[in-house]
Amino acid sequence: MPHLTSAPLLLVLVAVLAYLLGSVPFGIVITRALGLGDLRKIGSGNIGATNVLRTGNKGAALATLVLDAAKGGIAVLIARAAVGEDAAQLAGLAAFLGHLFPVWLGFRGGKGVATFLGTLLALAWPVGLAACATWLAVALVSRISSLSALVAAASASLWLVVFNHGQMLVLTALLTLLVYYRHWPNLQRIKAGTEPKIGQKG
Repeated sequence: MPHLTSAPLLLVLVAVLAYLLGSVPFGIVITRALGLGDLRKIGSGNIGATNVLRTGNKGAALATLVLDAAKGGIAVLIARAAVGEDAAQLAGLAAFLGHLFPVWLGFRGGKGVATFLGTLLALAWPVGLAACATWLAVALVSRISSLSALVAAASASLWLVVFNHGQMLVLTALLTLLVYYRHWPNLQRIKAGTEPKIGQKG
């Protein structure tokens, strides 16, 4: 963890603004704008890019992926530039929590993988790139998005050590635990062999 040097009220403001940014449900906004229906009633009901892909619109899925990642990344970069490194890590956590528990959707949001990776990329881009590469490698082999997410999240702490970013270890461990918490039903389906493949409808 970085040393907390910023004013407490300023950190509270950063956390609130980052949470509100993270709460924007881009998957729902995009699918509604394109007339693709209510994303919460499609496929898994999740608001993330993987479920948007089940609508058959790859462009919408890509846009959701980029914007969900950008929520975490932008929150981190603005907080770092305006306040400092302590605020940057806090902003990443708050944006991530906003995506998982958005106030606009009754605190029932997504699973946070894109926002997790976007946050890592902004905080320490070598770590973020390594985690993204891990996700891609597992996805290419398994064709299972949730498994790729779980492996990528678990690998993030290892990449922190490799690239000497130990000051992010507490934050990354917390985000990883939350990713696993939100993916608990997916873990059960992976064990049962019933988890859908990437792009599979229904």
